[in-house]
Amino acid sequence: MSTSARIALIAFTALLGACAGHAPHSPAPVARPMVFAPQQPSSPEAEDVLFRALGLVGTPYRWGGNTPDSGFDCSGLIGYVYRDMAGINLPRSTRELIVMRAPNVPQNALQTGDLIFFATNGGSQVSHAGIYVGEGRFVHAPATGGMVKLDTLAKAYWQHAYLNAKRVLPAGHLASNP
Repeated sequence: MSTSARIALIAFTALLGACAGHAPHSPAPVARPMVFAPQQPSSPEAEDVLFRALGLVGTPYRWGGNTPDSGFDCSGLIGYVYRDMAGINLPRSTRELIVMRAPNVPQNALQTGDLIFFATNGGSQVSHAGIYVGEGRFVHAPATGGMVKLDTLAKAYWQHAYLNAKRVLPAGHLASNP
């Protein structure tokens, strides 16, 4: 998929999400500029993950949820998308996901389909995860009362909470449990 087509798809999805959801909180000013590597051509599996994740935007959040019918928490969303679209069974919790054997990825080298991890409770303990979809954006199931949403790493909140990223695609470098 071309970069312009990817940007158009992400912008369209963001507009749909904005129409269906509540007004977003005003983000704090960006602490530092984000630099992302030019998007490289994605594998068919990465494209499948991208479209499936974007298609789940608007699904209700549910702690412990792992299907579109029951709702999702962050790791349930990740597990569902990778199992459904790439045939990859991933660990269930964010703590297990962040320690699985998969290549770590620098933030400036993120590619579509990478898993990204955050410490949203302060400190350095992982507490949240999402699926990177390109152009500095990611899909995640944020919190009780919310919905699966498309968000941006450019927000100061996510920059401050960012911990790590892992690449579970392409098929030649599948993730495995430790």
